[in-house]
Amino acid sequence: MKNKENLKRYLIIFSLIFLVFAILFFVMNWLQYHQYTQNVNLVINQMVAVIKKQYPDVDINEMISILNNDNGDTSNLLEEYGINIQKDSAIMRNSTDYNVFALISMGILLLLFITVFVIFILYQKSQNKKIKEITKYIEEITNKNYMLDIGENSEDELSILKNELYKITIMLKEQAENSKKDKISLKKSLEDISHQLKTPLTSITIMLDNILDNPNMDVNTRNEFMKDIYREIANINFFVQSLLKLSKFDADTIVFNDKEEKLEDIVEEAVKNVSMLCDLKNIEVNIKSGEEKELENTKNHNNNFEKVEKKTKQKPIVVCDLKWQIEAVTNILKNSVEHSKENSKVYISYNENNMYSEIVIKDEGIGIDKGDLKHIFERFYKGKNASKDSVGIGLALAKTIIEKDNGYIIVESELGKGTTFCIRYWK
Repeated sequence: MKNKENLKRYLIIFSLIFLVFAILFFVMNWLQYHQYTQNVNLVINQMVAVIKKQYPDVDINEMISILNNDNGDTSNLLEEYGINIQKDSAIMRNSTDYNVFALISMGILLLLFITVFVIFILYQKSQNKKIKEITKYIEEITNKNYMLDIGENSEDELSILKNELYKITIMLKEQAENSKKDKISLKKSLEDISHQLKTPLTSITIMLDNILDNPNMDVNTRNEFMKDIYREIANINFFVQSLLKLSKFDADTIVFNDKEEKLEDIVEEAVKNVSMLCDLKNIEVNIKSGEEKELENTKNHNNNFEKVEKKTKQKPIVVCDLKWQIEAVTNILKNSVEHSKENSKVYISYNENNMYSEIVIKDEGIGIDKGDLKHIFERFYKGKNASKDSVGIGLALAKTIIEKDNGYIIVESELGKGTTFCIRYWK
């Protein structure tokens, strides 16, 4: 009965009506008894007066005793006058009053029936009205009209159903809006993908046309074209592979095989993956662990300390999927190398404490504009200082992977001085 507020209200009304009619029947019975008593007493009073007048010596107390005696003569002396004491009233007025009271009682019962019937009809009408409203709302929702405000505060069953329907309407409305946003986002993504592929494909087409149109082309020039074509194909391959990986993350179809891994292994593998790019730009990658920093600090604080024994402290570790974290760190390191100046350095340090494990990658590149900093992890975003080979997807993939393994990434940059990426994995 907790949520049947409307039904409870009608039950209270029914109870009050029955109480009123019960009181009416009690009053009717009391009036009928009172009327019968009065009729009988009046007749007895008249009979005693007549007997007293004709028989002055009659004892009145004896007559009253006879009236109150249940063991008197039970023979039907009135039958010879047409009166059956088992069925008929010897006093005609009682019969008349009985008929009146019976008619009144029937009227009350009829009024009770009519009242209950009217209330029942009103209740049914109210319920049918709500059912029609709900049916109409469902039809509107079927027609994809989600701009309906059908919330109610009452607690009867149909109102609760309407409130639940309202919740469904809100949910469908949100889904429709999200679907619309997804379509817009998909359209934009397809445009970005098309643009990202169009540029290198156009370059490849032009270079191939030059090669085909000039069969006697200088060998050095031809080789340069071939290198450029290879580079563009590599960029396309990286772009497509990154898109496929991101789509798998979006579909939540990737299962991470998390276990304890050394930060040293992640960093070394990432450096190997960008070694060719570093060689092309003559960039030196300087790696330093937290343990080496600690030893260096010990040397700096003790000038007479000539030999520092290597500590047996456990290497910094992180619980993660090794393959995917190497992918993430490689993408960040690749971004740093691409934006570094030739003959410069990239610094990598890693460490851990009681709260998190950390990898820091710092370059001496051109830096990132402040307006671009908050967007660099967005898909297909290319900042003002982005390299010509950038596809704007590597950092987005890296951020997705790192966050999957309970980590986060922050970036600081200053134009002309370089950029620092800090990756932290919470324990």
